[in-house]
Order: sequence, then C-alpha cells, then structure tokens
Amino acid sequence: RFPLTEGRARNLDLFSIYFDPFILYGYAASIAFFVALYKVFKLLGYIGQNKVFSSNSVKALKSIKYCAIVLSILIVTAGIYIRIAHNKEDDPAGFLAICIITTFVSIIVATAAAIFEKILQNAIDMKFENDLTI
Repeated sequence: RFPLTEGRARNLDLFSIYFDPFILYGYAASIAFFVALYKVFKLLGYIGQNKVFSSNSVKALKSIKYCAIVLSILIVTAGIYIRIAHNKEDDPAGFLAICIITTFVSIIVATAAAIFEKILQNAIDMKFENDLTI
C-alpha cells in the first residue's frame, strides 16, 4: 500500500509524511552510523596497506567508538520519546525491542573498538620503544 492510503498519513501530503520530525530525527541519527561505517572502511584500507600499527588506525578506532556511543544515546532517546509520546491505540513494544537490541549492539561495538584501540596503542608504543633501543 502507498503511504497516502492508510493510517494517520491518510489526509497528509507527501511533504508532511516524509518530513515528519521523528523521521528527520532518524535521518540525523543515521549520520553517526554512516560516519562509523566510513571509518571502518578506512581502517580496512589501512589493514590492506599493512599500515595497521599507525596513529591513523588508532584515530579510526576512536572515531568508531565515539560514533557508536553517540548512536546508542540517540537510539535510547528515540525509544524514550516513542514510549512517552506514542498514541494510546498503538503498541510500541516492537519499536522498543528494536531500540534495546540496536543499543546493545552499539554498546558492544563501542566496547570492542575501545579495547582494540587500547591494544593497538600499546602495540604502537612497544614498537616505538623497540625501534629506539635497536
């Protein structure tokens, strides 16, 4: 079915449907996801070029960590908004379940990026010390 033929969008024009404040919030929140995805591809490029032990890799992991944290905060905020402001006839359980799952995955990604960042920074420091001693 088309968005104009059912539900609350029945009497709305296309601009009102696709520029709903919550949809715009979703667009804005997706920026953090796509920045993190871009940094992941840059990190994979560094791995392909055999430049894993560089400060650029650490910066990419740090950016991924921060983007995952921001994304989880934005998802929790969206879940709280839907929980408080949903229509009483609607059931937000599915949306809230998706919010919980994606927040959990985002926190796991942030934790893994933080761990890899520390390990990589320690390896870079050890490599620098070894280069100085020889």
